[in-house]
Amino acid sequence: MLRTTDFIFIGAMAAVAVFTFQTKFEAEKELEKVERLKAEIRLEENTIDLLEADWSLLNQPSRIQDLVEIYHEQLGLEITEANQIVRPQELPARVSDLPPAEVAEEEQAVESIVTGSVNR
Repeated sequence: MLRTTDFIFIGAMAAVAVFTFQTKFEAEKELEKVERLKAEIRLEENTIDLLEADWSLLNQPSRIQDLVEIYHEQLGLEITEANQIVRPQELPARVSDLPPAEVAEEEQAVESIVTGSVNR
């Protein structure tokens, strides 16, 4: 005869089997999502590689020179002369090369602000 403990163990085994099946099913669904995302990433990487190859082809100096010669009339481009190139002295100064701003003026401006909570 079956005892109460036997029914409890059978129920527990059935619950564990259901839990295991459900966990495996959810894991397989997530694995499919991961595989789909990996495929999308590979596609995007291949697209990027293709676009980079196209970009390098379009930026070849010989191709650009040929286009300039073909469309010379429409573009109105001329050869760069040496006197058109700027010397380093003519470039604007870098922010790091500029003298520091007057900090004392800023501190004085902050000190002149009076609020209701500060007694002066």
